Amino acid sequence: MAVDIQPACLGLYCGKTLLFKNGSTELYGECGVCPRGQRTNAQKYCQPCTESPELYDWLYLGFMAMLPLVLHWFFIEWYSGKKSMAAIITLLVSDPVGVLSIRSCRVLMLSDWYTMLYNPSPDYITTVHCTHEAVYPLYTIVFIYYAFCLVFMMLLRPLLVKKIACGLGKSDRFKSIYAALYFFPVLTVLQAVGGGLLYYAFPYIILVLSLVTLAVYMSASEIENCYDLLVRKKRLIVLLSHWLLHAYGIVSISRVDQLAQDLPLLALVPTPALFYLFTAKFTEPSRILSEGANGH
Repeated sequence: MAVDIQPACLGLYCGKTLLFKNGSTELYGECGVCPRGQRTNAQKYCQPCTESPELYDWLYLGFMAMLPLVLHWFFIEWYSGKKSMAAIITLLVSDPVGVLSIRSCRVLMLSDWYTMLYNPSPDYITTVHCTHEAVYPLYTIVFIYYAFCLVFMMLLRPLLVKKIACGLGKSDRFKSIYAALYFFPVLTVLQAVGGGLLYYAFPYIILVLSLVTLAVYMSASEIENCYDLLVRKKRLIVLLSHWLLHAYGIVSISRVDQLAQDLPLLALVPTPALFYLFTAKFTEPSRILSEGANGH
């Protein structure tokens, strides 16, 4: 029996691409970069990505999709229906085309996001370029989504601003558009450089930012008790939004692998707000100053 002895592929992400298959006969090319939508297996052969994204992958994509929305809220832009339109179209144009689902390769380690750093140099002179999207499509789909967001923003936002914010000055109406022209490139660079780090750290980023922003908002709004919180609907909306972010972060960390143990953690969602309400009266600046003046 003849044994086809071929040199092993060098590098972490170099693989052999299937050129011909007829029954049990398979012919592979030389080691190199895998086509888009494929990644190397343990035997250094390029295999198509056929798995469905895990829950954690969907939560990561949801986090990256929420970033523009949160930034628009920050710039007093509450009407962002085109964001969902961009997300739907992004899923439709992704493989498989025309279906609201995607096929993906599983993320195994941090280096999967940075294959360009693992191109081998066998003779320390010639570099074998094997850079490809090992985490297909989690890396590029975010760029596609941001591109659609930017297109729909330029097409639809002026009409919405003109119709909704007719009471504002002309310069004030379009400030959110000008702001987006700055933060969309920033988000793109953030995904390009730190996509892998964000993938592993986004649950903790959500929890920390939601806690900090909730405390800052309640302090700036001078909310000291439940009555101050219930007196305006906007404050309740902000509180519920932060609670949703808290729950999102907790689910992302736990991944809900064991429902009986992980779901009770959602009971911790209201804890930061309740802690703030119970302790706000003890940290109110005027009270501290008055007690200091009285020598207490």
